[in-house]
Amino acid sequence: MARRIAIIQGHPDPEGEHFCHALASAYRDGAEAAGHTVDLIETSRLNLPYIRNKAEWEAAPTDDGVLHMQSIVGAADHLVIIYPLWLGDMPAVLKSALEHLSCGGFVMAVDDSGHWQAKLKGKSARVVVTMGMPALVYRLFFLSHSLKSLERNILKFAGVKPVSTTLMGQVEGESRADQRADWLTQMRRLGRDAD
Repeated sequence: MARRIAIIQGHPDPEGEHFCHALASAYRDGAEAAGHTVDLIETSRLNLPYIRNKAEWEAAPTDDGVLHMQSIVGAADHLVIIYPLWLGDMPAVLKSALEHLSCGGFVMAVDDSGHWQAKLKGKSARVVVTMGMPALVYRLFFLSHSLKSLERNILKFAGVKPVSTTLMGQVEGESRADQRADWLTQMRRLGRDAD
């Protein structure tokens, strides 16, 4: 069954020549070849101020880029979030984009009785994180803390499930070219399967 997929590209460099960009392209190629519809959100191309208070958080967005992002995510059946690990977390530009996406109760809201309403129910997600360190070190020593935060405190809290994850460690260097090629093949397969 064909699905509508939103790829959220979280690399902060808009030049588009990083491995995260290649991963997003491979996923998109696989998905489109299988008949899925894919929309790409390049968070590095959004010029967003930081959200600094409750009023800004609660206000409905007026920025065209944020409204477009909400439209894409709202229409999607499956979300793919790709980002490099920076200082042990997602880059600030991606975090800011996710905060803006959540404004005005789009992702979660409180009803009149004070209960949280998850607004992204019915959607699934795949989170892909690249890093310089071995993925096993990130998983076992650092306990995948930023990934777990995104998964638990944003996606699942908003009703997204299941959430699948892919960690790609030691992505740089000429000696890793074969591994990077394998990861690109994996992303095309995941795109084909809309997983």
